[in-house]
Amino acid sequence: MNQSNQTKITALYCRLSQDDGSDGDSNSIQNQKKILEQYAIDHGFLNTQFYVDDGYSGATFDRPDFQRLLADIEEGKVGTVITKDYCAIIGLNQKDLENQGILA
Repeated sequence: MNQSNQTKITALYCRLSQDDGSDGDSNSIQNQKKILEQYAIDHGFLNTQFYVDDGYSGATFDRPDFQRLLADIEEGKVGTVITKDYCAIIGLNQKDLENQGILA
């Protein structure tokens, strides 16, 4: 299914490792969500969807919402990925995102 950029998801990806956070939806995750949501609004990105991995290390790709994000990218559902720190998705560098046709 080929979706236009207007209907594609703007993925807002948040991650906090176990070493940096606490149980559940940590304060840092809440802060990341606020920052990313405001950025999307300020820059006119529509159809936002959060992908959140709280308590997962960036050293592994075995993160539930990271895997869901990758699947959505491969299915052509995602038009843009926004994250506070690209290290949160270290497995995808700018070139990988550009090769998928996603703004980086």
